[in-house]
Amino acid sequence: MNENKQNLLKTLPQIDKLVKETSLRYQEISVLEIKQACQQALSSIRQEILSDQLTSVTVSDIFEKINTCLTTEPDYHLTSVINATGTILHTNLGRSLLSKKVRNHLNDVAYHYCNLEYDVNEGKRGSRYQHLTEIVKDLTGAEDVLVVNNNAAAIMLALRAIANDKEIIVSRGELVEIGGSFRIPEVIKLSGGTLVEVGTTNKTHLTDYKQAITENTGALLKVHTSNYRLIGFTEQPSLEEMASLAKQKQLPLVNDLGSGLFFDLQKFGLPYEPTIQEALSKGCDIVTFSGDKLLGGPQAGIIVGKREWIEKMRQDQLLRALRVDKLTLAALEATFMLYQNKEQAFANIPTLKMISKDLTICHEEASQLKKAIDDKTIGFRAQIVPSKSNIGGGSFPEEEMNSVAISLSSDNYSLIELEEKLRKGSIPIISRIYQNQLLLDCRTIDPSEHQLILNELITLQGANE
Repeated sequence: MNENKQNLLKTLPQIDKLVKETSLRYQEISVLEIKQACQQALSSIRQEILSDQLTSVTVSDIFEKINTCLTTEPDYHLTSVINATGTILHTNLGRSLLSKKVRNHLNDVAYHYCNLEYDVNEGKRGSRYQHLTEIVKDLTGAEDVLVVNNNAAAIMLALRAIANDKEIIVSRGELVEIGGSFRIPEVIKLSGGTLVEVGTTNKTHLTDYKQAITENTGALLKVHTSNYRLIGFTEQPSLEEMASLAKQKQLPLVNDLGSGLFFDLQKFGLPYEPTIQEALSKGCDIVTFSGDKLLGGPQAGIIVGKREWIEKMRQDQLLRALRVDKLTLAALEATFMLYQNKEQAFANIPTLKMISKDLTICHEEASQLKKAIDDKTIGFRAQIVPSKSNIGGGSFPEEEMNSVAISLSSDNYSLIELEEKLRKGSIPIISRIYQNQLLLDCRTIDPSEHQLILNELITLQGANE
């Protein structure tokens, strides 16, 4: 480093002195915000000096930089991205998107006082869970409803309330790992129950359950293997058979259904999956599922089923630690209201809309994006190519949906470099590299995001001119 740079850096004021002087100028702003702005401003000035962008610095320059830092929108760590991967329920990218029709209800509840635990009709304290009870009962046919913060919490609370200090019978083929190393055996242990494994990995018979039942049995647990597939030489009893056995032995049948499917999706090329309504109609006493998977709502664990068992859960002290806030309840209620009309649900819930998006629509949207890239950028090549999308989020494992993607390449960047540049842009674009192509899958890209993608490419183009 040359002597001029060293001398210039030495002239920069100490952070404490700068914070004190800045606080006098911006008395309406907190000291913490001012300190962060001063640190950011000094860091920026140092970098400009070291890169020869600045050869002199005045007090006015420093305060101008601080003012810019204070008036610029905060650089939030949690930020929106463009999902161009083709994975609809991308766990790393926040899983399901909320419907835009949910927004108004969320805004109303978030920025005003609300009747969260107040019964307006009776003029006294109410329950936060009452807001979902009737609509979910109507949609599922369940006797009662309870909501906690995720499905792992839902199954743990259900088993704790129903079978604490008792045996819980599960097929060995259903001892799944939910994700993030959370496993069914550990969840059962935390619930206070004792795991009793029956059958084998690939075959479990009704007699296996029957022979395992003792006077200390608390429940039969069915775990839908929505995040993996067993194929080949396999067998398992039907829900009806398990429900009949549970009823005969006066035991509850608990079904961890996971994905939260309300509508049959076979018409979109996906295999059969049981719906919430089917599981209840076939005799399950309790069914749990996620809010942010196929349902297309916020993260939540939803418990539906027999009133007597859900009432036990309501009385459990653990419920307070697992309860959801007003924003989750508002988002769930608005999402469930869309389910009252099937066409409305598929048109307005992004998860269902992306699953049901016709291949022709995917191709039309890809054509629009390609034309924009061809017309308005230089040095980028866009080709329309066939692609494969998947559901993700532990739903429909191994199943792929035909899709259409833009294969993007550049005169100035390798595929690896281009992927990184897009990912680190002002609005991160998360793409995927497959078979030596960088793909932007149009099943998960909303047309409203085309201009944002174009802006990022134009920015990259400008960096090379």
